[in-house]
Amino acid sequence: GESVAAGVVFTLPGFLFLSAGMDGKSSGEGFFVYMTILILAILGGILGTLMMIPLRKSLIVKEHDTLPYPEGTACASVLKAGEKGGTFARTAFWGLGFSLVYALLQKVFHVIAEVPAWVTSKANKFLPSAQVSGEITPEYMGVGYIIGPKISGVLVAGGVLSWLVLIPLLATVVPADVIATQLVKLGYLKDIATDGGKGGWNATTHTFADFSAAIYYAFIRQIGAGAVAAGGIITLFKTVPTIIKSVKGSFSSIKNTTEESGTVLRTERDLNLKVVGFGSLALVALIAILPQVPGDSILQKLLIGILVIIFGALFVTVSSRIVGLIGSSNNPISGMTIATVMGTSLIFMAVGWTGQAYEPLVLVVGGMICIAAANAGATSQDLKSGFIVGATPRNQQI
Repeated sequence: GESVAAGVVFTLPGFLFLSAGMDGKSSGEGFFVYMTILILAILGGILGTLMMIPLRKSLIVKEHDTLPYPEGTACASVLKAGEKGGTFARTAFWGLGFSLVYALLQKVFHVIAEVPAWVTSKANKFLPSAQVSGEITPEYMGVGYIIGPKISGVLVAGGVLSWLVLIPLLATVVPADVIATQLVKLGYLKDIATDGGKGGWNATTHTFADFSAAIYYAFIRQIGAGAVAAGGIITLFKTVPTIIKSVKGSFSSIKNTTEESGTVLRTERDLNLKVVGFGSLALVALIAILPQVPGDSILQKLLIGILVIIFGALFVTVSSRIVGLIGSSNNPISGMTIATVMGTSLIFMAVGWTGQAYEPLVLVVGGMICIAAANAGATSQDLKSGFIVGATPRNQQI
């Protein structure tokens, strides 16, 4: 539930910020209504669950030792602790108590800093506008313990590359006016003659109050989105062999009735692959015929539906694999959404669909993929918990 809500909140309010028409209102304002948001949320959530059905065996089962799925593993451990009791349960409750006390000291009494940070000035000779900060919380400590030092080190390396290498480099070689212009293009600043925006732009002195924040929003987020897209494509290619094996196994289950005869273990029973196929076709059909979905013609809506299925298959795989490594709390769905919006925009430009009338259509694709990717991450954790404790996958998928 919270994953679908997060996907909705992250993207669909964008309807209010699309290009303004002759009446001064956003071209997407008419779609920011309850029924449209509800329908997109439902369809996106279903898409995330559908695409996870053929991926369960390849990612959850066959890569059990390499993809820990931190939240799923933690939930399963708590369930086992409650069942076993004794010392095992005592350790879990000690951890719970420590986390509670730490959270009270940090969030309520503010004895512990929530995000301690070290920031250098723009004039620093060695690391201009560099920043080192961290949200030090018990939940992240637990995730780090589960995923191990190798994956944690990769995450830290990404932060070091961004905040101690790229941002100081860009602060040195890119003029402030260029950064401000980029922020204007991205919608983070009204114009370079107006104060404010990300980083605190001063139109009089042409400087930023916080250069690191300005550069982060102007360039680093886009670099990150490109990295997520590239990593997603690479991950997809690496995962293709196991996906093909899973799909073949699912097709085999269609041709025989071994499940009914009881020869397939209860803990290995997934929903039939027909559900994925017919479900995907049904999603495309619903997108095409529902009047609440933006689009002036069936053709436009069909293309939206096809793009949703294609990008959904890609980024659900990426999302599941990423949360398997670093947890759902660190799932970079914003990067996947940006990559989807960029890809959809390029396709629209290729077919000649340009102008503000097509902006809501692009946002629909990006929003549904964001919702699907978020829900796929949460579903993956649920399936991991079920795999560890011996649940029936089909019941979880339903």
